[in-house]
Amino acid sequence: MTSLPLTIRHELPADHAAIERLHERAFGPGRFARTAFRLREGVPQDAALSYAAHVGTFLVGSVRVTQVSAGGHPALVLGPLTVDPAFEGRGIGAALMNASIESARAAGHDLIMLIGDAPYYARFGFRPIPPEQLVLPGPANPLRFLALELVEGVLAERRGAVTPLRQASA
Repeated sequence: MTSLPLTIRHELPADHAAIERLHERAFGPGRFARTAFRLREGVPQDAALSYAAHVGTFLVGSVRVTQVSAGGHPALVLGPLTVDPAFEGRGIGAALMNASIESARAAGHDLIMLIGDAPYYARFGFRPIPPEQLVLPGPANPLRFLALELVEGVLAERRGAVTPLRQASA
């Protein structure tokens, strides 16, 4: 992995501002128009599945996971996964991914989706979702719409819209 004194832990509220600055540097203002952002907009990330990476007190990476509905069934959307450019290539992204995936599996979730680079995410078991099986709330390259089944065969049971899972108001 890395020889850095790296700490991977659940994201804390105190990490929020540093993570937002990291997202701004990595993705720029155009991130708000992306389809993946639409799934997360106004919905808090799942604190039990979202992680931050630190070297000392310096935040060097983050992965967030949000609960969504996929064809009327609960599912997860992973992202963004972000590593500070100065720390790329040191296994930090993989460590964040593995922590998040294992936490989702342990919590009994059955499906994780993301929009991302298929060759990178394939090493974690993500595969393209068949075209038109699940419909995102905006445009996305179908080769980049990926899923990881935490329960074998669950993806075949999911058809329809992928929508944010908003909490009911009191």
